[in-house]
Amino acid sequence: MTHDFLIIGGGIAGVSAGARLSELGRVLLLEAEPALAYHASGRSAALYEAQYGKPATVALNLASRADHDSLDGGVLSPRGLMVLAGPGQGAAFAHDVADMHLTEVSVAEAVARVPILRSGAIHAAAIHDEAWDIDTDRLIQHFARTIRTNGGQVVIGARATAITRLHSGWEVTMGDTVHTARMLVNAAGAWADQIAIMAGIAPIGITPLRRSVARIPAPGGHDVARWPMLMGAGEGWYAKPDAGQLIISPAEEDPVAEPHDAWPDDMVLAEGIARYQEFVTPEVTRLTASWAGLRSFAPDRVLVLGPDRLDPAFIWVAGQGGYGFQTAPAASRLVADLVAGRAPELDPDLVAALSPARFRDGVA
Repeated sequence: MTHDFLIIGGGIAGVSAGARLSELGRVLLLEAEPALAYHASGRSAALYEAQYGKPATVALNLASRADHDSLDGGVLSPRGLMVLAGPGQGAAFAHDVADMHLTEVSVAEAVARVPILRSGAIHAAAIHDEAWDIDTDRLIQHFARTIRTNGGQVVIGARATAITRLHSGWEVTMGDTVHTARMLVNAAGAWADQIAIMAGIAPIGITPLRRSVARIPAPGGHDVARWPMLMGAGEGWYAKPDAGQLIISPAEEDPVAEPHDAWPDDMVLAEGIARYQEFVTPEVTRLTASWAGLRSFAPDRVLVLGPDRLDPAFIWVAGQGGYGFQTAPAASRLVADLVAGRAPELDPDLVAALSPARFRDGVA
């Protein structure tokens, strides 16, 4: 059977694109791992903060909000964001306040919201109440269910071993199984350039960057459910309530030579916990879990969405970085519009800024 769209990658990029494209034709989505959202999507801090990211990302965030409020009954719940600055961080703090439209608050108000904060360590604080937790599993399952409802297939544990360009489309081999499709959608996250090379398409310079995360018990036995996400000025660390505990990250972006199933760097993780520790009174005495994920960026750190410049039957849905969930509704709608030949709802300058055509000769 020949499919209309064969999608490689079962993270939020792949399943959201698959859901939109399933309205245009038959979709087959292949995920190499044993579950959807196995890599970066399953290890995300999952915050919707509309003003977080470069201008093109912010535009996608804003264009996605209505869907986040309505899909499957809505996938957002209140969280809030608080940015904290210590000595010598005034410039980074001012940049964050301007960039994310934060409201400066007194140290006393910050401590009133998060009682474990060490007031003497805080030189400035700002908040943004319009930041929301995203129910990532609910969103993933909504999109996957849409693919199936529209007659498509989602296959896990399906790793592409060869890709061949045919006159009429693509042939993708998985061991002894071969699938054909008119269009190939590259939503492989950190592996996006490898998939492109396998397909004979010029890579664009997708760089996988490791980020480590630890989970700790609720500090001091507090109920953390209503606390905002905490972030150090300049995103030097963050801490976020998660299932009655806190997750803490040094917010590092360390390049890795090859994409892989990432694991945390213990020394880097310790540094991040130490940065968090400077701002709070309870000591971190144990971790309940730790993990890492790979955030993948294009050279300009802007998402790559749409047909390849030289082969329009090869569709890029890549370079989400840490913005995959919050941009997914608008990003996937744009991809479907471009494939269908419809005029996108987004501004033409934004569409051009996201297009793979900006990388004229492959790698920028």
